[in-house]
Amino acid sequence: MINKEVAHIEDALHGITDNMTCMFGGFGLCGIPENAIAGLVKLGIKGLTCISNNAGVDEFGLGLLLQKHQIKKMIASYVGENETFERQMLSGELEVNLIPQGTLAECCRAAQAGFPAIYTPAGYGTEVAEGKETREFDGKMYVLEHAFKADFAFIKAWKGDVAGNLIFKGTARNFNPVMCGAAKITVVEVEELVPLGTLDPNQIHIPGIFVQRIFQGVNYEKRIEQRTVRPKNVAN
Repeated sequence: MINKEVAHIEDALHGITDNMTCMFGGFGLCGIPENAIAGLVKLGIKGLTCISNNAGVDEFGLGLLLQKHQIKKMIASYVGENETFERQMLSGELEVNLIPQGTLAECCRAAQAGFPAIYTPAGYGTEVAEGKETREFDGKMYVLEHAFKADFAFIKAWKGDVAGNLIFKGTARNFNPVMCGAAKITVVEVEELVPLGTLDPNQIHIPGIFVQRIFQGVNYEKRIEQRTVRPKNVAN
């Protein structure tokens, strides 16, 4: 029987060293691999290049790695919620590569599928395209973007089995599926880990072939990044 379960976070992070490139699933604070991030903070790994839609907030998500100065470069599409990120970027301590969100997703998907690069119209004629190959297709200009090369991908799923088959829930699906298999080693944490054969094959979003390690996560906070509420005295 195929069994990719690891019992401890230390086993899930085995082999990661300084100066590696890592992908992190999630969008904002939704669907982020909280346990893996906490484990990396504890390990004290330095010089990471992180590929993620965003950099979390000051006290949560990748913001925890930023606080410990463990990230040297961020490849992301949105970074507006993190003051630590802003300070480190403006001081030159943190290298930042801002990339259109769709391009970020497709560069992950290309790596997942084994394609070396993609052509995208996003960014043509702007600073994003400077120094990059461009080409015309059917009268429209496109920019060549290389697929990402990552050592580890850290993924959060709702439910998975010991063979690595995954189901995502709601908006927590976001960047997680396209990052599965887009790195040399994909590590998945799940809210519920079940025996092989438990999941309905028709409901599986990502097959286990894209996963190397899977473990049962704990203590998920599921924070709301921006909470908007109606004032108490406003009538319906």
